[in-house]
Amino acid sequence: MAPVSDERLAELTNKLETGIRELYASGRYAEYLAAMSQFHHYSFGNALLILFQFPTASRVAGYNTWKKLGRQVKRYEKGIKILAPCPYQRAVEQEQKDPETGQTLYGPDGKPLRETCYMPATHFKVATVFDISQTEGRELPNIGVSELSGDVADFSTIYTRLKALSPLPVEEDHVPGTAKGYTSFIEQRIVLRPGMSQAQTIKTLVHEIAHAKLHAPDILEGEQRPRREKEVEAESVAYVVCQHFGLDTSEYSFGYVAGWSQGRELAELKASLDRIHSAAGEIISAIQPPEQRPELERTPQERPQRRPRKRMAGRGKT
Repeated sequence: MAPVSDERLAELTNKLETGIRELYASGRYAEYLAAMSQFHHYSFGNALLILFQFPTASRVAGYNTWKKLGRQVKRYEKGIKILAPCPYQRAVEQEQKDPETGQTLYGPDGKPLRETCYMPATHFKVATVFDISQTEGRELPNIGVSELSGDVADFSTIYTRLKALSPLPVEEDHVPGTAKGYTSFIEQRIVLRPGMSQAQTIKTLVHEIAHAKLHAPDILEGEQRPRREKEVEAESVAYVVCQHFGLDTSEYSFGYVAGWSQGRELAELKASLDRIHSAAGEIISAIQPPEQRPELERTPQERPQRRPRKRMAGRGKT
């Protein structure tokens, strides 16, 4: 990679660290969650880069992707810089092994036979994307759930998909106190208060699934993180998922995050945001499978990949 690219990569990496600190120092956590709801299919770092370069971005893609979708980037628009992963196949020479025994194979000359295999690897480059507001042309399909109300469009399907994703069985049962639900690793179940509105039920279920995925005792290996930290992570995931599908839970959700993260180190902040980003992306994808999303919202891994041709070295002299 050319030196100028290395410098640009370092610049963006430094911007990430600065951005995380500014995120909390300036109280912009809510803005980041809103951006994450739109860019769950981008990495944690790229979602943050998009937010700080283009705070009002709602849907981004590269120049050629917009063309394929029937839209054209307007003249004089300044692109948004992100770090694009570039998967490739790396040639690795290794000894041939017997497929049944796993033992090294030898040629007539007594030397191990060699073969060239191709292993998946990734490097990064600086890429440019544009927000939909920077383009013009054909309207894009709008896939999602109606604005927050008592009911949620396609509630049964969403509820069923969330239950299938949940690491623990989901039940409706008595919930003590004023809580809307709880996750119990001892009882091995998620419990939701019956009789709630569809919107509240979906939000609460996502919150509890986040607990089940992020806070299981075996994942933490005995580490007991503060309950407030775990509640904020779970509610942040719920906000991101609901926001993506048009359910505005900000008044309910942001009470959980007020005052959070004071005095915490950069590595701790990034770790929590990374967990939130990963869990929210997984849940959004489960609700809205790849085949139902437009190409714009699919990850590179979800698009058809051309398989490289495998070359084999000779098996030795005869």
